[in-house]
Amino acid sequence: MLKGKNILLGITGSIAAYKAASIVRLLVKEGASVKVIMTPLAKEFITPLTMATLSKNPILVDFFNPENGDWNSHVDLGLWADLYLIAPASANTMAKMASGVADNLLLTSYLSARCPVMVAPAMDLDMFQHPTTQKNIEVLKGYGNIIIEATTGELASGLSGKGRMEEPEKIFDAISLFFTGNETLKGKLVMVTSGPTHEPIDPIRFIGNRSSGLMGASIAHSLVQRGAKVLFVTGPSNQKPAHKDIEIISVSTAQQMYDKAVELYSRCDAAVLAAAVADFSVKQPENQKIKRENASLMLELVPTQDIAKELGKMKSKEQLLVGFALETQNQQENAMRKLKTKNFDFIVLNSPNDEGAGFDVLTNKVTIIHSNGNEVPYPLKSKARIADDIVNELVKLF
Repeated sequence: MLKGKNILLGITGSIAAYKAASIVRLLVKEGASVKVIMTPLAKEFITPLTMATLSKNPILVDFFNPENGDWNSHVDLGLWADLYLIAPASANTMAKMASGVADNLLLTSYLSARCPVMVAPAMDLDMFQHPTTQKNIEVLKGYGNIIIEATTGELASGLSGKGRMEEPEKIFDAISLFFTGNETLKGKLVMVTSGPTHEPIDPIRFIGNRSSGLMGASIAHSLVQRGAKVLFVTGPSNQKPAHKDIEIISVSTAQQMYDKAVELYSRCDAAVLAAAVADFSVKQPENQKIKRENASLMLELVPTQDIAKELGKMKSKEQLLVGFALETQNQQENAMRKLKTKNFDFIVLNSPNDEGAGFDVLTNKVTIIHSNGNEVPYPLKSKARIADDIVNELVKLF
């Protein structure tokens, strides 16, 4: 399955380093060539001899061999690899990756790698939940790294919670899917709309919403992992996925997003409308900053152009169209109405009423409703995994 694939494995200082031995064994068994980089602290958790025996390659730790001066080229390693897997990835290493620190061979190889990078976090519960760690994970996702979600279970500290590195078999499955799944959408061009829109009141103020753009960015990542090329039309957001097969088109207002979506859709095989587009904009925005001179301010709002409805009219028999419905009441009924009136092939229903779902969170809980009425509910999980579920449904329709 993996014959001819070159996989670089980075191991950091974590008790979960013992699992790296099983990962290497599974990869080698399936025909992959594996080279291992260890941080100096990683050697305290698992021996280089163990990893060298399993990988059938010398273990790399330092920038050069102190005995003969041979240089371990981080550039050559990045060019050799088809995939760079960092497992386990400690909080410390992920922080350095996110900020560009390059003080060991593992990190310099990461910064010079031209191949896709997978990261499997492993740390204690409180470290994982800390806002800094969560921010670093989101930064790494934004750079195009593939995060293998940490699981919930018993941790080395004795606590029980999220932070446990995914099991070797699941990591192996993710790698296998990465290589074998690449072909499922090869040759497809998919447009993804993402993020909020900002409707100006004056040059300083705007009407907006709390969309982070994470859901759209996660969908874009999942699509390119299956071999698709993506036109990523995004409103103001920090979520701009970096990948050679993702073209970023930045817009600000609902009108700008409408214009771009209508312009691009005819070229596409499918579109996933994940953006939280404003339904109303200010009829007459002011050219200068509005001064606080009066006790009240009246704004006249007018409807924005309906992107989904227009694309639904444009859609040919060969094209697919996927929408989202964020509902707070009569959820199924409203989603079904939107599904039919917009001519979607399926719609993704979610609600901010569900804890951990909706805007500005890392997780989501959705129900996918197809045009034939079939409903598939999904439990609360990371938006990256929800994105995979959405793309899986798209693959079935193709």
